[in-house]
Amino acid sequence: MTPAKPRGAGGRKAASWTQDPEGVRRNILAVARAEFVENGLSGARVDEIAAKTSTSKRMIYYYFGDKEGLYRAVLEEMYARIRNFERSLDLAVLPPREAIATLAGFTFDYHADNPDFVRLVMVENIHHARHLENSAKIGELNLSVIDMIREIYERGRREGAFREGLDPIDIHLTISALSFYNVSNRASIRQVFGHDMGAPGARERRRASTIDTVLRMLAS
Repeated sequence: MTPAKPRGAGGRKAASWTQDPEGVRRNILAVARAEFVENGLSGARVDEIAAKTSTSKRMIYYYFGDKEGLYRAVLEEMYARIRNFERSLDLAVLPPREAIATLAGFTFDYHADNPDFVRLVMVENIHHARHLENSAKIGELNLSVIDMIREIYERGRREGAFREGLDPIDIHLTISALSFYNVSNRASIRQVFGHDMGAPGARERRRASTIDTVLRMLAS
């Protein structure tokens, strides 16, 4: 299928897919991410996504096949982004305790600053992670954080800073759970207890508590 040339706002022709195919693709993914976050997979409409992009419904299908293919691509981009940021921390040069504290603090901040990430993970859990299961790319991407934690943990264990017998996946799950909950349950905690976990002071206390909890978990 030969894709139609995309159009921008007001009917003006945007740069064609042949001139900037990656730009067109990024535009589609950005709009689609917002739609999936707001409406979930079931509620999102490709017509709406196309109307808000510089392209067409036909172009979306050309790039991604169907709505589920587009949703899977959004998930892949989302996971690639956090994994790329983690790698940029260069934790291998830090002492083990500082490295794990840096990773825990980064993870907490990333979740707090990117609530769309949390919302999309929640959407995918509603669908029993079947789109994650169908993406070999996501599986490969997420191995990097476990390898990173394993390297830090083994260094700390050899140096006597961390206790024996921990599994890197458990360390990762603890960091993720403490970071994720602060965003996923913000509205309900605010309603039930009148406490806003996202308020600046509360957020800083929770961040410090997350780092302290992880360090205590690993302490020898």
